[in-house]
Amino acid sequence: MTYKVAQQHDSITALAPVKGSPLSVGSGFTGVGFRHGQFYGAMDPFIMVDHYTMTAPTFGAHPHAGLSAVTVLFEHTDGKFNNRDSLGNDFDINPGDLYWLNAGSGAVHDEAPREGATIHGLQIFVNLPGRMKHRAPSSLHVKREDMPTLNGQGYRVRLVLGRSNGVETDAASVWPATILDGFADKTSLFEHRIQTGFNAWIYSVEGDIEFHVRGEWFTFHQGESSAIDGAEGEALTIRGKSPSSSHFAVLSGEKINENFVQHGPFAMSTQQEIDEVVARYNAGELGSLV
Repeated sequence: MTYKVAQQHDSITALAPVKGSPLSVGSGFTGVGFRHGQFYGAMDPFIMVDHYTMTAPTFGAHPHAGLSAVTVLFEHTDGKFNNRDSLGNDFDINPGDLYWLNAGSGAVHDEAPREGATIHGLQIFVNLPGRMKHRAPSSLHVKREDMPTLNGQGYRVRLVLGRSNGVETDAASVWPATILDGFADKTSLFEHRIQTGFNAWIYSVEGDIEFHVRGEWFTFHQGESSAIDGAEGEALTIRGKSPSSSHFAVLSGEKINENFVQHGPFAMSTQQEIDEVVARYNAGELGSLV
């Protein structure tokens, strides 16, 4: 399907809460999924986000091209997530870690829980601009212990990647992005300033949250999300609304603002490029697992 750059949208409409679609694959994968088409273009550069729980191998080896496939594990994940890909990687992703597979011109990937593990996290597809879709693939693994934590009145926020509140991670992704994984109670006023030229996506993982942007407060219940066109570098303020601390996530990335064609795990600039990468995959040219 071809996706065109969205026209200017009404900010209040775009900020209305969006619930994810239920996901279930086999007996070991459940969750909810969000797709960029639900957010009037304000999710760019993110194509999709799945919030999932996985207890058994589910997808097997599968290809990607023209995008980055990003895994963020929440800290309460129980056990290890084995990652293998055609770049030669074969290692475990631990609770709280991030793995960013920049598929570029094409890569083959598989992630599966170790026996007895319960994996809980986000799977994110990040688009690439046309000029980067044909570059060689690369990868980034950031361990939990290397991620700064932002602490303040009523909140604790992991800076998984990027920058916030004057703090920046040592690791950097191939496309500029910030990922926040946080907890906030009713006394919190955690503020994140959306970088100029970036969009932001906010999600209530567990519990209810309130956030303030453009002079208004919005209330989101568990499982609801919204995307914010932050072209002017606006401030986003978050506080919990549940009796206990609420869990939230914020993704922010530089806008690409290009039309693209998505075909499952591929996102290319034209249908011809999709056909070409599918043919290359079928011919075994995207590599194989170690």
